[in-house]
Amino acid sequence: QGSQRGPRTPSCQARSRSDKTAFPALCRVAQPVSATRQQLFARLAELGIETRTIEHEAVFTVAQSARLERELPGGHTKNLFLRDRKGALFLVVALGHAHIDLKSLHRTLGCDRLSFGKPELLMEVLGVPAGSVTPFALINDAARRVTVILDADMMRHERLNYHPLQNTATTNIARQDLLTFIRSCGH
Repeated sequence: QGSQRGPRTPSCQARSRSDKTAFPALCRVAQPVSATRQQLFARLAELGIETRTIEHEAVFTVAQSARLERELPGGHTKNLFLRDRKGALFLVVALGHAHIDLKSLHRTLGCDRLSFGKPELLMEVLGVPAGSVTPFALINDAARRVTVILDADMMRHERLNYHPLQNTATTNIARQDLLTFIRSCGH
């Protein structure tokens, strides 16, 4: 007496390539639609927030963006998308030259040990690729999965600079306007 099974349903765990291509629609994972830069700017305008944006070549590190400090006033930043061992997500936003010790930050935040979130998780939650992490990506975190950490030294600057969802531009925003935007995203 064997157990009875229903009809076999193809899945993405199919063992051969032919199984996956026979039923490609079953293997697709629905991705949330991320806001565009234009939608971000529209949201900022709706909130009455004025910004200044400059276009530039893609930058992936604080060192690569150093020349922008001459073109835009205010604090220039780095943004870290972190995950603790229990799966809690954090967006740490600090000045570009700030030293952030990931080995001890978890004690300050009261969470488990931290590591960088995987690029796939970053895209799923904040809708941006690695290299474009920004507090503006909170526009895509409708589920409010991310805890936002704003560095106190950074918040002493009247104006701050972040990528507008893409690392090919930098947007300058007033400190208070940044807070208004973050609150409007439910954070």
